[in-house]
Amino acid sequence: MGRKILFITTDQQRYDSLGCNGGQIARTPIADGLAAAGINFRRAHNQNVVCMPSRSTMLSGQYVRTHGVWANGVPLPADAPSVAAYLRERASYRTALLGKAHFEPALNFTTPFPENTMAAQGSTGPHRGFEHLELAMHTPAPFWHHGRWLRDNFPTERAGFFQLFTMQDGALAMNHEGGGDTGAPQVAYNTVPREHYHTDWVADRTIAFLDSLSTDEDWFVWMSFPDPHHPWDPPAAEARRVNWRDLDLPPGHPGSEEKIGEILSQKPGHWLGYYTGEFFNPEGAPGFVPQKMTHDQVREVNALTHVENELIDEACGRVLKRIRERGWEAETDVFFTSDHGELQGDFGLLFKGPFHTDALMRVPLIWRPAPSAAVVPAVVPEPVGLLDLAPTFCAIAGLPVPDWMQGAPLPTAPGSGRERVITEWDSQHMDQRLRSIHRDGYTCTVYEGSEEGELYNVNDDPLQWRNLWNDPGYAQLRSDLIADLYDHLPPPREPKLEAIAFA
Repeated sequence: MGRKILFITTDQQRYDSLGCNGGQIARTPIADGLAAAGINFRRAHNQNVVCMPSRSTMLSGQYVRTHGVWANGVPLPADAPSVAAYLRERASYRTALLGKAHFEPALNFTTPFPENTMAAQGSTGPHRGFEHLELAMHTPAPFWHHGRWLRDNFPTERAGFFQLFTMQDGALAMNHEGGGDTGAPQVAYNTVPREHYHTDWVADRTIAFLDSLSTDEDWFVWMSFPDPHHPWDPPAAEARRVNWRDLDLPPGHPGSEEKIGEILSQKPGHWLGYYTGEFFNPEGAPGFVPQKMTHDQVREVNALTHVENELIDEACGRVLKRIRERGWEAETDVFFTSDHGELQGDFGLLFKGPFHTDALMRVPLIWRPAPSAAVVPAVVPEPVGLLDLAPTFCAIAGLPVPDWMQGAPLPTAPGSGRERVITEWDSQHMDQRLRSIHRDGYTCTVYEGSEEGELYNVNDDPLQWRNLWNDPGYAQLRSDLIADLYDHLPPPREPKLEAIAFA
């Protein structure tokens, strides 16, 4: 019997949402406890700031330009490499994915992708190396197992969820209607009982899969929560545990329209354009104009996000308790991370998009090694990436890291010599090509095909309000960072994969 792996991911969760990372609102004792007993990576970056590219990187251990999912709506090829398949084939791991997958377009129902058809077929896999899958998304539509389960067992409860999509001119479009107490976008106080909400459902299905296994089997289980990604519609019975009226604006919010304009005017033009509604941002929230958002709406969105993060933390605690009860605690490695962050009021903005800032690029990453491995708890300040997860899983399983993986096993202590981490952005909806490198405390972003760019000293300017790109005193550093960025980017995949859906 070897080491088991519980891989916990959330969707659109900020680095600073956890108490162990400086969060002061949401109570996250489970994640904080994992960090205290394990390794907390202070500078973990994703390789893309939206769902499908980032999740494909976690599955494959490859850069976005290698696996080819360069934007939401671009399906990961059916024959793409998968760490789940590698663990299963080479080390006989039992494998499962419970919750959100999103390696295939969620909003294309004319192409029979397995993720969108499994539930209707009564299937739970196998798929992409996972022998068992039960899927959930942000909306309880019956294309996914959670939505079908609700429809078949508690049909009236689906009405409590925010209706994320509507039909406009015969096409599916994102709904930005206001709700809650303040009319905040995509907010609702959900009448669904907590135990039927997707957070607890994902934990329940994870426990059920674990209970189906023999004590002596090794397993790799990806427990993937759809929250705290919008819409913000947690169960109403829990939603008031954080009162938005008691919250200050988040630290990254400039506080006034005048200050927002002053900060955004230093950045490439689409930043201020998004705020005023002149820049169309379909990857984040098509049709949403941040300038129209009130301070109370920002507070309410933040309050509900904190509640969703608390519910996730409590759900993780239930699963870890079951692992202890099964006698697996000493041999189980636990990982906790997210695919990308959320602007959540920073710069007066909301959602995500072509904005390479810590709010979106920097993610929580905690690894609690199996206690039997006797790894000393540590805080690692050096930059690492989500593409390093798959090689780490291989090392835990005692397998060589295959050549197709481009990351490296995560360090277990500071002083690893890690120097840089790279994030990219491409879009099917806008002419934006961003390439970012974080190194030596600086984040530098190149806008390909443009003279614009961004350079921040994140140690001195953690909110990234002062753009140094055009500062003559930083010209040499900027040049060095750009050269380093392109020296370490692999060549792009050819031919380029086709986008076939909106998301």
